[in-house]
Amino acid sequence: MYPVAYEADYVERQSRLITFFRGLLVIPWLLVGIFWGLAAYVCTFIAWFAIVFTGRYPDGLYQLNAKAHRFAARVNGFYNLLTDEWPAFDGDEHPEYPVRLVIPAPLPEYNRVKTLFRIFLMIPVMIMAYIFSLLVSIIVILSWIVILFTGKQPRGLFDLIKMGLTYIARAGVYYGLLTEAFPPISGEDQGDPLPSSPPPGGIAPTA
Repeated sequence: MYPVAYEADYVERQSRLITFFRGLLVIPWLLVGIFWGLAAYVCTFIAWFAIVFTGRYPDGLYQLNAKAHRFAARVNGFYNLLTDEWPAFDGDEHPEYPVRLVIPAPLPEYNRVKTLFRIFLMIPVMIMAYIFSLLVSIIVILSWIVILFTGKQPRGLFDLIKMGLTYIARAGVYYGLLTEAFPPISGEDQGDPLPSSPPPGGIAPTA
C-alpha cells in the first residue's frame, strides 16, 4: 500500500464562468506558490544533509515540507479542473476540500544510501511525471471545452486527470524526501492512507 494518498471527490457540475477564467483566477495561488515552493526546496536541501548524517528527517522541516506539497496538490487540482472550489492559501490538511494529499507521519529512520543517491533515483520518476503532465494538459483542454458547453465534468476525463495528478503529487513528495517509496504508475492502489502528520505543536512521530 503506497503511503501517500491523493484523493479527489468527483462533482459533475462545474461553473462555466470559473472554468472559463480558470487560468486568470489561479494567479494569486501561483504567486503564493512561489513562496511555498521556495520553502519546500530549502526544507528538502537541509533535510538531505540531516538524513544522510543522522538517518532522521527533522520534524519541523518535515511538517513544513508536507504543508507545501498539500498546498501544491490543491492548487494543481483546482487549476486542472478537478474542482471549482477555491483552495486555501495555507498548507494545512483541510479534509473538507475536494482535493486532498494525505501525507503520513515521518519514518522513525530513513535509508541514508537511498537519500544520498536520491538525485539519480529521481530520474525515472521525473521522466514519468513529465509524461503525465503532458497527458494531463491535453485532457484538461478537452475537459475545459466540455465544461464550457455543458457545465458538466465527464467522469472519464475527471478520472484521467486525477490519475495524472496523483502521480505528479506523489512524485513531488518523493522529491521532497518525505517518502522513500517509488510512486506507482497507477493511482488505484493507495487504499487507506497511513495516519496523517499531526498539526504543528502536536506529538509527531515524524513531504
